[in-house]
Amino acid sequence: MTDSIYDFTCQSPTGEARSLGDYRGKVLLVVNTASKCGFTPQFEGLEQLYQKYRERGLEILGFPCNQFGKQDPGSNGEIMEFCQLNYGVSFPMFGKIEVNGDAADPLYKHLKKAAPGALGSQRIKWNFTKFLVDGSGKVIKRYAPMTKPGDIEKDIDALLG
Repeated sequence: MTDSIYDFTCQSPTGEARSLGDYRGKVLLVVNTASKCGFTPQFEGLEQLYQKYRERGLEILGFPCNQFGKQDPGSNGEIMEFCQLNYGVSFPMFGKIEVNGDAADPLYKHLKKAAPGALGSQRIKWNFTKFLVDGSGKVIKRYAPMTKPGDIEKDIDALLG
């Protein structure tokens, strides 16, 4: 198994393969998102973090997921439009994935193993679970869905140096 997130390839919203190697050297915040969730307003906080820290090397990677209460039922195009119109999202979004179960995206299998949740659980509990990854591609920390993006700021700032 790889130790680096950069070894994974994910799908763009339009279906093209996108290598996470393109983000080599960046601090990453990887988030499973949903458009119709109580935590959906976190898009605003995520975008604020992105605007504040992207020049210093932060990338936020959004992965829509419909596994929790069917809260992201739209097509990839509808999801992207929603994120841009309602929250001004300019950070990279990817195609819809699954984060739990047999069909879980390989990236999420890696993230969950590298940073288990409470009591060692690898399962993603809900939308807006966040993973912080350092500039060498190593998963540093997992944050619960209720953790607001602003509450992660000091950890991001520390990794950016």
